[in-house]
Amino acid sequence: MRSIRVETSGATVLLTEAPEPKVKDRQTGEIAKDVQSGETLMRLGVVYLDGGESSLLQVTVPESGVTEGLALGAPVTLIGLIARPWESVFNGQQRHGIAFRAEAIAPAAISVGAGA
Repeated sequence: MRSIRVETSGATVLLTEAPEPKVKDRQTGEIAKDVQSGETLMRLGVVYLDGGESSLLQVTVPESGVTEGLALGAPVTLIGLIARPWESVFNGQQRHGIAFRAEAIAPAAISVGAGA
């Protein structure tokens, strides 16, 4: 399926769940790896605020893209964020959703207004 680049420059993104290894198979505990590089994939949670609306997102990032200095509740920057629609059949039921993946996550630069 097609990947859709997500424009984040006008949004506020806050870290809600610290990065942890993404589990590929819950029964075996197998950790997800990038198909091309073999690198461990990390899963993290963010709240995405834009235009007066908010969404909770789970985002996958390669382990090398997780930058030091991330703090829960703090603003972050998602570099190269894409959305990819998916669908599958599990236990005879059709399921679908949107998977989010970024090249990297880093603390966002905080600008202080002149009147503050």
